[in-house]
Amino acid sequence: MIRIGITMGDPAGIGPEIIASSGLKNSRSVRYVVIGDRSVFDKAAGRRSSRLPFQFVDLANVDRRRFAFGRICAEYGKASVEYLDAAMDLLAARSIDCLVTGPISKEAVHKAGYAYGGHTEYLAAKANRPGVVMMLVNDFFRFSLVTRHVPLSRVGSTLNRAAICSTLRITRDALQRLFGIRKPRIIVLGLNPHGSDNGIIGNEENSVIRPALRACRLAGVTGPIGADVAIAQARAGMYDCALAMYHDQALIPLKLTGDRTGVNLTLGLPFVRTSPLHGTAFDIAGKHKADPSSLRAAVNLALRCVQNQRKV
Repeated sequence: MIRIGITMGDPAGIGPEIIASSGLKNSRSVRYVVIGDRSVFDKAAGRRSSRLPFQFVDLANVDRRRFAFGRICAEYGKASVEYLDAAMDLLAARSIDCLVTGPISKEAVHKAGYAYGGHTEYLAAKANRPGVVMMLVNDFFRFSLVTRHVPLSRVGSTLNRAAICSTLRITRDALQRLFGIRKPRIIVLGLNPHGSDNGIIGNEENSVIRPALRACRLAGVTGPIGADVAIAQARAGMYDCALAMYHDQALIPLKLTGDRTGVNLTLGLPFVRTSPLHGTAFDIAGKHKADPSSLRAAVNLALRCVQNQRKV
């Protein structure tokens, strides 16, 4: 039996709606545990709420009399963090086996007084695992990111050998344990156009990336190669994962090829955590327009990762 915990995310966003419309069903081998506010969930689910097969952990932390979808406020930011805290307690008690997180609002979380940049940073701090890696997955790609939410102007100065080597090691371990790939093939993307043309267009490849790869000495790692060529080769199936130097280097090809199947997977935590690739979509929240495809993909990936983990 695998018990999948699903946090509702920001209550005013599309999280409750996409969970309710996901079509997930309990079986002999899988159970779903939704963590959130029941009154909000019922409002998003409508008449089908009583027929949905979820176990519900109701924190009842939203004032139902004043609640409205689409609002960004401290109360809802605080509520979304409290769902995460409750999920961490369930993981610690082994009441759930993995975690799928609904989208939160960084603005609402900051209004509530939390300084974290998002789910990844918050869960890493709570689990005392600072060296986590963001992996982005769809039907065509796996990308691991060396830097995450860093302004483009600072990416070059942020890159360092230790971060690249750590990201590679965590990625390789995850490909083996969570995806069942015995000998992973990883392509490393260059930072500069054409992979710098050996130092003519920037020098990060020669001064940082190549020395990091030599220091790691990991089998199956190739690069750095210009991002355009490397991404095309990864798309053709020549590699199991691509190592991107910055956020949009991975997100653009991923969303172009399949945002509906896109999933964010956090590597390096003591549990499997996935999330849909989109945000709170406050503009359509509560209007029954949200597409649950990415959430379903996140649930299915979490399930496969736990199954593979148990085989090791």
